[in-house]
Amino acid sequence: MSRTVSSARSRRAAAALALSLTAGLGLGACGVFGGDAPEPVASIDAVTGDTTQVTLDKGFVKALGQLGLQPGTVGSGKLVKGALRFPITGGNVTVFEPGEVSPYVIGQLQHEGSGFSLAAGGTTVRITNLNVDPGVSRVYGDVSVNGKSAASSAFIFQLDGRSLKPLASAARTATLEGTKVKVSPVAAQLLNTTFKTKAVKPGLLVGIAKITVDTKSGA
Repeated sequence: MSRTVSSARSRRAAAALALSLTAGLGLGACGVFGGDAPEPVASIDAVTGDTTQVTLDKGFVKALGQLGLQPGTVGSGKLVKGALRFPITGGNVTVFEPGEVSPYVIGQLQHEGSGFSLAAGGTTVRITNLNVDPGVSRVYGDVSVNGKSAASSAFIFQLDGRSLKPLASAARTATLEGTKVKVSPVAAQLLNTTFKTKAVKPGLLVGIAKITVDTKSGA
């Protein structure tokens, strides 16, 4: 394979991934194929690296303090200067021509082996193995309470991409920043039940997401 052909494929893969992230995190439409499924315009079978970061909203941090909840990290997750960081460990993206199908972006971004925790009064909730589904603007995760499984692939966060900034690209990465991360109805109920409160409301702003993806993956 010539270097020219390889470079062209890398550029197409980068463009497809950038489109997928912009469409998925910014729109989050739902739908199904109608009639015969059209051919995708691009597909990345193996997305790996780099990082999903959520800069915690001051209001969210204040709410945690009022509830006596202490945030922490699990596995390879990190909490640095008010931002949660989780390494992207896998995923895939398929992109169709906008208007042909809805959603026209199908895929996922996985974060196996990392997560975050909330603890108070001898009770610790851990939410791990986050999975971002851009097609429905949702984040799923596994939930445990004091080490015992409480839910698998639970709907944890809703993504709101209306505040999304323009795509920033570098030599081998694509970065999207500005998507709002909000507590889902499922997570609100789980946390309220576990910590015996009614203070956690669906739609509570957790923070702002910044997703940086290796565009060479699967090229």
